Amino acid sequence: MNEVKNVTTVTQIRPAEDVRVDHDRLGALYSELGHAGAEDVVCRAMEELALRMAHCDRLYRAGDMVELRKSSRSLVSIADQIGMNVVAKVAADVTQCIDSGDHVALGATLARLMRTGEGSLTAIWDLQDITI
Repeated sequence: MNEVKNVTTVTQIRPAEDVRVDHDRLGALYSELGHAGAEDVVCRAMEELALRMAHCDRLYRAGDMVELRKSSRSLVSIADQIGMNVVAKVAADVTQCIDSGDHVALGATLARLMRTGEGSLTAIWDLQDITI
């Protein structure tokens, strides 16, 4: 008698995001504001991005789409200001998902926003010792 075994294999997907920082944008910021001024702007923007990303996650879990839309829109301009173009694009995509009512895409896109945001914050942090 042949015994048939049910084997279930679970594949875990670990998405990785290509994190890029627009060095030209950062360079322009440093040229425009000077080293101390640019450092201040970048540090404040990084702090605000981290806070708003955490806030977006909380709002999504609470189902507050109105406030989530406002928070993701604000991420666009903050990220753009310091050369986080991918983060700005994904935050705009989150807004688009809310506007279209696509809650499945919203969950996936918000998760992507968290990955790109965290990676970009790390990339900017790592650049702080490099003179632009």
